[in-house]
Amino acid sequence: QVQLVESGGGLVQAGGSLRLSCATSGRTFKSYAMAWFRQAPGKEREFVAAINWSTYYADSVKGRFTISRDNAKNTVYLQMNSLKPEDTAVYYCAATELDYGLGYEEYDYWGQGTQVTVSS
Repeated sequence: QVQLVESGGGLVQAGGSLRLSCATSGRTFKSYAMAWFRQAPGKEREFVAAINWSTYYADSVKGRFTISRDNAKNTVYLQMNSLKPEDTAVYYCAATELDYGLGYEEYDYWGQGTQVTVSS
């Protein structure tokens, strides 16, 4: 069983930056592929970025967001730069035992989410 706790969300102006963190429990963190998803009001949950031994990004965030992980701290990060109002959403951390996944149905464990609001 893996427990995920996100932090770092908040309110930021367009063009600003935030760094999200996702702390995990469990002794086998490095065996999981990790990802960030987001869900805006009235929209479906969408893939943002994933990491195993490589990284994967949605086209909408490529070049602006960076996913990374620290296996010693059992933590995954999402550095978000050049934020836009359309990045406003609840951001969720997720874990899977698969090599990686781009769909939310491929992830078994989820955090509670952290709100990111980007003002124009």
